[in-house]
Amino acid sequence: MKRTVAVFTGSRAEYGLLYWLMKDLQASDEFQLQVIVSGMHLSPEFGETWRQVEEDGFTIDAKVEMLLSSDSAVGVAKSMGLGTLGFADALDRLRPDLLVILGDRFEALAIAQAALVMRIPIAHLHGGEITEGAYDDAIRHAITKMSYLHFVATEPYRERVIQMGESPERVFNVGAVGIDHLLRSPKMSMEALRESLGFALRSPYLVVTYHPVTGMDESPEQTFTALTEALDSFADHQVIFTYPNADNGGRAIIPLLEAYAQRQPERVLAIPSLGFRRYLSAISTASAVVGNSSSGIIEVPAFGIPTVDIGVRQKGRLAADSVLHCEPNRDSIEHALRTALTPEFAVACRTTANPYGKGNACEAIMAVLSNYDGASHKSFHDLS
Repeated sequence: MKRTVAVFTGSRAEYGLLYWLMKDLQASDEFQLQVIVSGMHLSPEFGETWRQVEEDGFTIDAKVEMLLSSDSAVGVAKSMGLGTLGFADALDRLRPDLLVILGDRFEALAIAQAALVMRIPIAHLHGGEITEGAYDDAIRHAITKMSYLHFVATEPYRERVIQMGESPERVFNVGAVGIDHLLRSPKMSMEALRESLGFALRSPYLVVTYHPVTGMDESPEQTFTALTEALDSFADHQVIFTYPNADNGGRAIIPLLEAYAQRQPERVLAIPSLGFRRYLSAISTASAVVGNSSSGIIEVPAFGIPTVDIGVRQKGRLAADSVLHCEPNRDSIEHALRTALTPEFAVACRTTANPYGKGNACEAIMAVLSNYDGASHKSFHDLS
């Protein structure tokens, strides 16, 4: 009998990272894939990206509504409570042998705590990382302690998970699953990308995503305004803006983003979600990726493209030399962009070493899952 593996996805970003692992599970003779969708996927405000999951050939086994129409701290906390209620029902019905969770978002914490109490083993991806500027940092570590299997992206992250009391025999350095797209996902031509976006895209252009900083005092509106003022200094570059996520403060950015695009409709495109195919296609020929998304740190360097990382949201993550860090003010952002857009820096980025692996993470994860015996009890591993 096939073992059932449920994969949870709560946002466009982590679905794009999980895509090839889901495809490998779906094609396997050993496993039965279950898909649990929640969070931003189900929200019209964020593009109803659950439809893309189905268009990609996956059957959604459970949809769990949880997002309130509020991005205040209280609203997010209440959304987590609603999620836990819904996930308890979904997991009770599906009863998977293993639950796969990637990352560090509040939606992931909600399902992880339900699975923990229901004694459903968790396999966690991307543990051991540090992002000091977001409360995701604490969520990631909390999910690590709830999980049995750990698939981390670098050796320092593996050591950190072990430092947290997890047995080395259950912690595997497989690299970042998002890098698998570099080898396995066909990219769209510029013409196809233009047609899909309904936007006369041309080079040079920038891909920009800015999320609110939830772990420190940084005004999302103020930083976003500084970002757009810096972008105005590069009027010869078009801009593809994707929406922020559903963290507290994110909805305050959306009207500013839309107003910026409306003022320059031939130069700026604002879109709730590119989806991973369009996103990968767009970054592969972009002049630079700008903002504070984890993708700019982890996946973009594998494409040999410069990243301008703004502020402290990603502070603490290992980063390739192609990533330029800057302060969340206009002058610092503009200076970093000018450096990123020099021919010399662009050439250097093409040969930069990415610390997050070479694109075979899914193969390594599948090998571990094939040998997994279904255990869930664990003891704290003390460092000698």
